[in-house]
Order: sequence, then C-alpha cells, then structure tokens
Amino acid sequence: MTHITKSKITQKYQRMALIGYVGLLILMPIWMFLISPNEQYSNGFIFTFYILPLLLPLKGIIQDKPYTYAWANFIVMIYFIHSLTMIWIAPEQIIWALLELGFATSMFIGCTYYARHRGQELGLKIRKLKEDLADEKAAHQSKSD
Repeated sequence: MTHITKSKITQKYQRMALIGYVGLLILMPIWMFLISPNEQYSNGFIFTFYILPLLLPLKGIIQDKPYTYAWANFIVMIYFIHSLTMIWIAPEQIIWALLELGFATSMFIGCTYYARHRGQELGLKIRKLKEDLADEKAAHQSKSD
C-alpha cells in the first residue's frame, strides 16, 4: 500500500480534531469524577454516558481512518449538547462547560474537514443520494424493458 502524504490543511484539521478529542478524553473524567462528582448517579452510569462514548472511535482515530473521523461527529454532539445544557442550568460550572464546548467544537470542525480532505487525498468517494437514485432508476428501467 502506497503512503499518500497529508497536505498542510489536512494536517491542520487533524490536529484540531485530536486536540478536541484528547481534550474531551481528559476533561470529562476529571470533571465528572473529581471536580464535580454527582451523588445522584453511580460511577458506572457516569462512565457509561460521559466517558464510554468517547472511547468508541479511539481505535479508528489511532489507525488514522477518515471514516472514523466522520462518524465520530455523531458522538461529539453528545458533548456539544451537554455543554450547552450545563452553561444554561449550572452557571457555577461555566468554566468546565465552556471547556467542554470548546473541545467539542474543535473536534467537530476538525473531524468534519479532516475526513473530507483526507478522503479526497486517498481517493475515497461517498456516493451522493442523487447518484444512487439514478442508478436505481436505471436498473428498474432495464428490468421493465
């Protein structure tokens, strides 16, 4: 397999994604277990809902797979929404919520554009719905004829 080098812009977006990702990986356990432990929830519950989702894309990110960066955006939305909620309901924790928002935003933007640029560099194509529908229509018409 040939190695295709990353452009400067691709590297920039990957760094942005990794800063956000690693930031969340460090921030969330520290915040949830040390800074502001919540006695209403068990440690298992907190781990399952606040830390475990971040571990799901870890292998693909380590292996530098653009597709993993793309679907990791679904996971980062949890932290984006959580941070906005915390800013609204817990002003005493605004520092931590703003950090979470910053890391989630960095990860989202970085993952989005890294997946796009790296996918283009590697020649990966994601078919558009319009192309799929045209192929489906053509296949249906050929069966009718």
